[in-house]
Amino acid sequence: MDVFKSAGGSILLDGRPFKPSEHQIGYLPEERGLYPKKTVSEQLIYLGVLRGLSTKAARQSMKKWLERMEISEYENRKLETLSKGNQQKVQLAQTLLCDPEIIILDEPFSGLDPVNSQILKDVIQEQIQAGKLVIFSSHQMSYVEEFCEEIAILNHGEVVLSGDLREIKREFGQDRLVLASLEEDPEELGRRLKDTFSDLLEVEKIRRDRVIVRKKNPHNKPLILKRLLEQDVDLEFFGLYEPSLNDIFVERAGDEA
Repeated sequence: MDVFKSAGGSILLDGRPFKPSEHQIGYLPEERGLYPKKTVSEQLIYLGVLRGLSTKAARQSMKKWLERMEISEYENRKLETLSKGNQQKVQLAQTLLCDPEIIILDEPFSGLDPVNSQILKDVIQEQIQAGKLVIFSSHQMSYVEEFCEEIAILNHGEVVLSGDLREIKREFGQDRLVLASLEEDPEELGRRLKDTFSDLLEVEKIRRDRVIVRKKNPHNKPLILKRLLEQDVDLEFFGLYEPSLNDIFVERAGDEA
C-alpha cells in the first residue's frame, strides 16, 4: 500500500514490478480506523470521494454495500452508536467502496458473531470468485483454510513456510495415519499400538477420539492394516492423516508466532 517504504526486496504482480498507484486497493485494518462521531453515510461517501469516486457514485456504492452487509438501517447513525460487529461491517463496506482489484484484510472477523461472520465469509468468497486478489492476514486458521489457496506462515518476521495449502497439508500428512477403535478409547488404543506394533509405527499424538501414528516405512500401510485385523483391533477408522492448518502453524511457528 506504500504506507511504509521497504528497506529492500521487491514486489511483483503477474511478473511485473508492483506500483500501488496503478491499482485500486481496499484495506481493512485490524484496528478500526473510522470516525466514531460521524454518521455512517457521511464518512463512507467522504472516503469514496477521497479514493476517486464522484459524490454520486460514492453514495450509490455506499448504499449498495450497506445493503449487502445488512446494515442499511444504520446509514444515518453515528458510528459510535453501533455494535462492534456492525462497526466492523461498516469498515468492510469502506474497504470495498471503490471496487478494488486488490483487497487486504487484517483479522477481518474480529468482534463478529457467527451470523455476521457468515455474511462476511460470503462477501469475501464473492470477491474471490470475481477474480479479485485477496490477501488475508489472520491467526484464526479455520478461516485461512476456508479462503486461501496459497499461504505464508511468519515467525518473528521471517517466512517459515509458504506455498500451495493443499500441497503443504499433503506433505505434512505423509507417512502418518489416523486410527480409531469401536471398542477401545484413544488412550487404550495408543498403549496397544505402542506395545504390539512398535516395529511398524510410532504413536505421535492421542486426540479426543483418534490416534495419529507415523509409519516407520512409507510403504507399509497395507501391512499395518493386515496386522491390526490379525490382532482383532476393532477399527472404526483407518486412513491417511490430513493435518489442520492449526497443527501446521503450531509445529512451524509455535506459540511465539
